[in-house]
Amino acid sequence: MKIEEIQDKRIAVLLSGGVDSSVVVYEFARLGLHPDCFYIKIGPEEQEDWDCTSEEDLEMATAVAARYGCRLQVVDCHKEYWNEVTRYTMDKVKAGFTPNPDVMCNRLIKFGAFDQKMGHDYDLIATGHYAQTEWIDRHKWLCTSPDPVKDQTDFLAQIYDWQLRKALFPIGHYQKGEVRAIAEREHLVNARRRDSQGICFLGQIDYNEYVRRYLGELSGEVIELETGKKIGMHRGHWFHTIGQRKGLGLGGGPWFVVKKDVAANILYVSHGYDPETAYKQTFKIHDFHVLTLPLEQERVTFKIRHTPEYHTATIEPVGEGCYVVHADERIHGVAPGQFCVVYDESHHRCFGSGEITL
Repeated sequence: MKIEEIQDKRIAVLLSGGVDSSVVVYEFARLGLHPDCFYIKIGPEEQEDWDCTSEEDLEMATAVAARYGCRLQVVDCHKEYWNEVTRYTMDKVKAGFTPNPDVMCNRLIKFGAFDQKMGHDYDLIATGHYAQTEWIDRHKWLCTSPDPVKDQTDFLAQIYDWQLRKALFPIGHYQKGEVRAIAEREHLVNARRRDSQGICFLGQIDYNEYVRRYLGELSGEVIELETGKKIGMHRGHWFHTIGQRKGLGLGGGPWFVVKKDVAANILYVSHGYDPETAYKQTFKIHDFHVLTLPLEQERVTFKIRHTPEYHTATIEPVGEGCYVVHADERIHGVAPGQFCVVYDESHHRCFGSGEITL
């Protein structure tokens, strides 16, 4: 983050109460800037029934904003989250897909609903994401963080181009350890606070409980794919995803979920360690979302889940917004509904992402 890039700009900081966004505020303060801070409220509908950390989050955010002389305002995006992100998630899992709520939260809430409510008054929206941006030939690109474990470009690959133009990631050039070191050196109140895990607002809440609350349970058969033999029962196909190994409750494992019959509520599994049926080398993606410029090159790298590893592939256009990905190696756990996030060959610039269809 260079001072000349932000000088005379109206900046909003999304302050969550975590260490990353708190160091964002520090980064501005050391430049002599005191941007307006906003805490986005997107917590569960029934606070008393859910083990949510939102009260502690707000306390931390309030303390950090006060320390650096920044104004903090709470923006209630609760209805938007539950009307848009939760509906997206539940519709996808009920249809047998593997959604990513955090991807939609960035697009619809942090850079969406917030912008509609407050962001239109600001030139830039700063967050604690581990990502970078670069201007290349007058085009702004989403680029990866130097920390491969924490890089979050995959969670940002569905934001709109106008949202990318307003996005600012002041700690994106750091490693996570460096951010922790800054927080401890500056004695930030949350310097040693653990990172949140899973869906952005759930905190300690179990994901399956989140799904159960909205979709309930529906008993169904677990069948061995190769033999057609029934080997157990499950409580609803929406609790399971392609490639899953843990949490099946079946003896004599390991077992892998390799297929779903959504209409019949049947899970098909394969026995053994990493069976052939758990891998794919070629798959389709549709509704490819372009971040900056259309995808024109054939050789790319990609991710299908939030991991440090990138896969190499040739990508083939087969229609408007549709591509076939020919991976150089077999990929484990390719599931419909996942986002395939596509990068250049050096996995530096992110082109965008499309939803996997099998």
